[in-house]
Amino acid sequence: MSALDLHCARACGLAVALILAAAQTGAADGLRAGQWRAINSPEIDGVAGPVQQSIRCLTPEAVADLDTTFSPISRTTNSTCERVEHESTPQRLKWRLQCTGQIDMDVAGEFTFDSPEHYTAVITARSFMLGRLMQSIRTSVEGQRVGDCP
Repeated sequence: MSALDLHCARACGLAVALILAAAQTGAADGLRAGQWRAINSPEIDGVAGPVQQSIRCLTPEAVADLDTTFSPISRTTNSTCERVEHESTPQRLKWRLQCTGQIDMDVAGEFTFDSPEHYTAVITARSFMLGRLMQSIRTSVEGQRVGDCP
Protein backbone atom coordinates (compact mmCIF):
# COMPACT_ATOMS: atom_id res chain seq x y z
CA MET A 1 0.00 0.00 0.00
CA SER A 2 1.43 3.37 -1.01
CA ALA A 3 1.67 6.31 1.40
CA LEU A 4 -1.13 8.07 -0.51
CA ASP A 5 -3.37 4.99 -0.27
CA LEU A 6 -2.63 4.73 3.45
CA HIS A 7 -3.53 8.40 4.00
CA CYS A 8 -6.76 7.98 1.98
CA ALA A 9 -7.67 4.89 4.00
CA ARG A 10 -7.10 6.79 7.26
CA ALA A 11 -9.16 9.74 6.02
CA CYS A 12 -12.00 7.45 4.98
CA GLY A 13 -11.88 5.71 8.34
CA LEU A 14 -11.99 8.99 10.25
CA ALA A 15 -14.82 10.34 8.07
CA VAL A 16 -16.90 7.19 8.51
CA ALA A 17 -16.26 7.17 12.28
CA LEU A 18 -17.35 10.81 12.59
CA ILE A 19 -20.44 10.26 10.46
CA LEU A 20 -21.51 7.11 12.27
CA ALA A 21 -20.88 8.68 15.66
CA ALA A 22 -22.97 11.67 14.72
CA ALA A 23 -25.73 9.60 13.18
CA GLN A 24 -25.93 7.26 16.11
CA THR A 25 -26.11 10.03 18.68
CA GLY A 26 -28.46 12.40 16.90
CA ALA A 27 -30.08 13.63 20.11
CA ALA A 28 -31.32 17.12 20.78
CA ASP A 29 -33.93 18.94 22.82
CA GLY A 30 -37.35 17.59 21.93
CA LEU A 31 -36.36 13.97 21.32
CA ARG A 32 -37.67 11.28 23.64
CA ALA A 33 -35.28 9.00 25.45
CA GLY A 34 -35.42 5.36 24.39
CA GLN A 35 -34.21 2.91 21.78
CA TRP A 36 -33.45 4.60 18.45
CA ARG A 37 -32.82 3.10 15.02
CA ALA A 38 -30.83 5.16 12.51
CA ILE A 39 -30.75 4.28 8.82
CA ASN A 40 -27.59 5.73 7.22
CA SER A 41 -27.43 6.10 3.42
CA PRO A 42 -23.91 7.21 2.40
CA GLU A 43 -22.73 8.61 -0.90
CA ILE A 44 -18.95 8.52 -1.35
CA ASP A 45 -17.53 10.75 -4.08
CA GLY A 46 -20.94 10.72 -5.75
CA VAL A 47 -21.37 6.93 -5.61
CA ALA A 48 -24.04 5.39 -3.39
CA GLY A 49 -22.62 3.18 -0.65
CA PRO A 50 -24.31 0.39 1.30
CA VAL A 51 -27.16 1.44 3.59
CA GLN A 52 -26.30 0.83 7.24
CA GLN A 53 -28.54 0.53 10.26
CA SER A 54 -27.61 1.18 13.87
CA ILE A 55 -29.56 0.83 17.11
CA ARG A 56 -28.76 2.92 20.16
CA CYS A 57 -30.29 3.55 23.56
CA LEU A 58 -30.54 7.25 24.38
CA THR A 59 -30.99 7.80 28.11
CA PRO A 60 -32.82 10.85 29.51
CA GLU A 61 -29.38 12.23 30.49
CA ALA A 62 -28.06 11.74 26.94
CA VAL A 63 -31.06 13.53 25.44
CA ALA A 64 -30.77 16.39 27.96
CA ASP A 65 -27.00 16.96 27.49
CA LEU A 66 -26.57 17.64 23.79
CA ASP A 67 -22.94 18.75 23.89
CA THR A 68 -21.75 15.61 25.70
CA THR A 69 -23.93 13.17 23.75
CA PHE A 70 -23.46 14.72 20.34
CA SER A 71 -19.75 15.51 20.15
CA PRO A 72 -17.84 13.76 17.38
CA ILE A 73 -14.78 15.81 18.44
CA SER A 74 -14.03 13.28 21.18
CA ARG A 75 -13.98 10.47 18.60
CA THR A 76 -11.15 11.74 16.41
CA THR A 77 -7.70 10.17 16.16
CA ASN A 78 -4.50 11.89 14.99
CA SER A 79 -6.50 15.09 14.42
CA THR A 80 -7.39 18.25 16.27
CA CYS A 81 -10.95 19.40 15.68
CA GLU A 82 -12.64 22.70 16.36
CA ARG A 83 -16.38 23.28 16.33
CA VAL A 84 -16.82 26.31 14.07
CA GLU A 85 -20.61 26.30 13.91
CA HIS A 86 -23.32 25.14 16.29
CA GLU A 87 -27.05 25.92 16.38
CA SER A 88 -29.60 24.04 18.44
CA THR A 89 -33.37 24.45 18.76
CA PRO A 90 -36.03 21.87 19.66
CA GLN A 91 -36.67 21.39 15.91
CA ARG A 92 -33.16 21.65 14.47
CA LEU A 93 -29.51 20.95 15.17
CA LYS A 94 -26.76 22.24 12.92
CA TRP A 95 -23.01 21.92 13.51
CA ARG A 96 -19.72 22.04 11.67
CA LEU A 97 -16.24 20.84 12.61
CA GLN A 98 -12.90 21.62 11.04
CA CYS A 99 -10.18 19.08 11.79
CA THR A 100 -6.46 19.32 11.10
CA GLY A 101 -3.82 16.65 11.37
CA GLN A 102 -2.45 14.02 9.03
CA ILE A 103 -5.62 14.62 7.02
CA ASP A 104 -7.61 17.86 7.16
CA MET A 105 -11.37 17.45 7.31
CA ASP A 106 -14.49 19.57 7.18
CA VAL A 107 -17.49 17.78 8.72
CA ALA A 108 -20.99 19.25 8.97
CA GLY A 109 -24.37 17.98 10.06
CA GLU A 110 -27.89 19.28 9.95
CA PHE A 111 -30.64 17.43 11.83
CA THR A 112 -34.36 18.19 11.57
CA PHE A 113 -36.50 16.91 14.46
CA ASP A 114 -40.00 16.67 13.04
CA SER A 115 -41.39 14.90 16.11
CA PRO A 116 -40.09 13.65 19.48
CA GLU A 117 -39.79 10.20 17.88
CA HIS A 118 -38.38 10.95 14.40
CA TYR A 119 -35.60 12.96 12.77
CA THR A 120 -33.82 13.27 9.45
CA ALA A 121 -30.29 14.51 8.89
CA VAL A 122 -27.62 15.13 6.29
CA ILE A 123 -23.99 14.83 7.33
CA THR A 124 -21.14 15.75 5.00
CA ALA A 125 -17.44 15.04 5.43
CA ARG A 126 -14.72 16.24 3.09
CA SER A 127 -11.10 15.20 3.56
CA PHE A 128 -8.12 17.13 2.20
CA MET A 129 -4.41 16.46 1.88
CA LEU A 130 -2.04 19.29 1.02
CA GLY A 131 -5.10 21.41 0.18
CA ARG A 132 -6.41 18.88 -2.34
CA LEU A 133 -9.83 17.24 -1.94
CA MET A 134 -9.25 13.54 -1.36
CA GLN A 135 -12.76 12.33 -0.57
CA SER A 136 -16.28 13.64 -0.09
CA ILE A 137 -18.94 11.71 1.83
CA ARG A 138 -22.59 12.75 2.14
CA THR A 139 -24.75 10.64 4.43
CA SER A 140 -28.52 10.93 4.71
CA VAL A 141 -29.88 9.69 8.03
CA GLU A 142 -33.36 8.81 9.19
CA GLY A 143 -33.80 8.24 12.92
CA GLN A 144 -36.85 6.62 14.49
CA ARG A 145 -37.57 5.86 18.14
CA VAL A 146 -38.51 2.19 18.26
CA GLY A 147 -39.32 1.77 21.95
CA ASP A 148 -37.94 1.83 25.44
CA CYS A 149 -34.34 0.90 26.17
CA PRO A 150 -33.84 -2.70 27.28
